[in-house]
Amino acid sequence: MIALSQLNAGSRAEFVNAIGPVFEHSPWIAGAVWTQRPFAGVDQLHAALCDTVTRAGEEKQLALICAHPDLVGRAALAGKLTRESASEQAGAGLDRLSPEEIAWFEKSNAAYREKFGFPFVICARRNHKEAIVQGLTARLQHSRAQEIKTALEEIFKIAELRLRDLISN
Repeated sequence: MIALSQLNAGSRAEFVNAIGPVFEHSPWIAGAVWTQRPFAGVDQLHAALCDTVTRAGEEKQLALICAHPDLVGRAALAGKLTRESASEQAGAGLDRLSPEEIAWFEKSNAAYREKFGFPFVICARRNHKEAIVQGLTARLQHSRAQEIKTALEEIFKIAELRLRDLISN
């Protein structure tokens, strides 16, 4: 853990190095909020990060969504997820699936990507395997605009949990 006071006092590089991984492979978000320091708490920092994403425009938002791995995808099966993603998927039980369940996820992920052009994103830490399956099935019925909004909301949940793991007040 890192103290919020240390983050507030650190250089831009130190800040981005510490906060960058909160948003999957997207350190630009942390870099964009560095100038807003000092932050009074995790909630204020989280709000600034999310606001940066919200104002970034659809192209950057889609890049952020696309930076996330497929649940139970090739990267997960090959052990190539970020430490955070691997832990989150394992916590939801996605590292203990039967071959049939893996096949279902592969098929469903492909259908989702085909329809929306980006991976299915859900806050695995706030869900379990069955809820994730239900969510993926239900969200395949959404419009692309609904899914962009929902994916970003899920990313914001993921970021909040990662921030709370990282920062001590």
